Amino acid sequence: MGHVVTMTATGSIGLVAIFIVDALNLFYISLLGQEELAAAIGYAGTLMFFAISVAIGMTIGASALVARALGAGDRERAARNGGAALLFIGLSMTAIAALIWPNLHFLTGLLGARGETQAIAVGFLQIVVPSTPAVAIGMGAAGILRAVGDARRAMYVTLIGGAISAALDPVFIFGLDLGVTGAAIATVISRCAILAIGLHGAIVVHNLVRLPDPATLTGIARPFLLIAGPAVMTQLATPVGNAYVTAQIAQFGDDAVAGWAVIGRLIPVAFGAVFALSGAVGPILAQNLGARKYDRLRSAMRDALIFTIIYVLSVCAALAIFAEPIADLFGATGQARELIVFFCLFAAISFLFNGGLFVANAAFNNLGYALYSTMFNWGRSTLGVIPFVWAGAKLYGATGAIAGWALGAVVFGIASVIVCFRVIATIEHRDDAEPPTGPVPPTAQSPFTSAKGATLG
Repeated sequence: MGHVVTMTATGSIGLVAIFIVDALNLFYISLLGQEELAAAIGYAGTLMFFAISVAIGMTIGASALVARALGAGDRERAARNGGAALLFIGLSMTAIAALIWPNLHFLTGLLGARGETQAIAVGFLQIVVPSTPAVAIGMGAAGILRAVGDARRAMYVTLIGGAISAALDPVFIFGLDLGVTGAAIATVISRCAILAIGLHGAIVVHNLVRLPDPATLTGIARPFLLIAGPAVMTQLATPVGNAYVTAQIAQFGDDAVAGWAVIGRLIPVAFGAVFALSGAVGPILAQNLGARKYDRLRSAMRDALIFTIIYVLSVCAALAIFAEPIADLFGATGQARELIVFFCLFAAISFLFNGGLFVANAAFNNLGYALYSTMFNWGRSTLGVIPFVWAGAKLYGATGAIAGWALGAVVFGIASVIVCFRVIATIEHRDDAEPPTGPVPPTAQSPFTSAKGATLG
């Protein structure tokens, strides 16, 4: 539990820093007093979530491959895996950005953006989208740092990037009177900082990035894609579900979308530790899988779930107490205020089940069952979103849509955890019948291994 908490705490500090900056963007823009601006940021954030989700999925692949090699005591292979993974991430995200950029007007239109609100969203995205490869590679480098157990430096990657954005936002938005354009410019500068800091840690400090020759690169591509491919598909499910919710809420006007935009910024700030937990527990599971410590696979999962329950209940209590002040902070009125308060009082508790799903998905991705995480996440984002949100919107308007979104998490959160523990039992039974593929040196320099070879994670 101590290791789970330490890795999660350091990861969540950096992660929440980025999300706080994102919320500050919306806060600063809300001070400009134009409802269309907040709604435009909501549409832009929904679209950017797609690209970032692909980067997160590929980061999972990078982290898992490096962690497995380290767990097996092969640092050279870990470095080759890290270099190949960052190359794959850079090429893939460049292609995605090139595909998105010329189609921004069409894509924002699909989400329900219209008129001046759509024009503002497109202008913001035209500046930010080209920086997508930079932030993706930086995230991949942070994943390598987590794989080697350097939680502190992985935290600095996003923490410093967030601090830079927080400092520049008011300068560009108000000082230079650039408004939304200023927020976009500050975002790009922050992403470049994330890239530089992440690469410095992975390359200079740990020497865990080594570009392999073409033959080796081809050999690494398959195991990387076997993890990253399903992980990307898994991550894409959430923005697809969010896009559907956004489109349903859009029919109730810009004030409803503005309220949903605030909720979208509030969720990762309030539940950042739950998001970080899924990233932190993955390398722990991967290293213990490489060391064949099956009892620690189960204990890490149990501890992660206990952490989730305690954390979510604590945060939900705080949100309920401060629901009205949170709405006041963003100057929300009317329908926007109603949605924010409803989320804080009722819908937030759904993260008990979302948290279970996140932890189970991390286990599936790192234990060789990534297809399961894809199935559960897409189930949550389709069967657990579309009918519930549609029915809620028809019966109770925008508030009903958010209630439906929250209710859909229950079944998939519980089912994913049950299946996860069965997967661990299956792996143990399978591997007990097979000899180890290679010895784990008793003094292997694994960040989760003691001097006597006992795995700590």
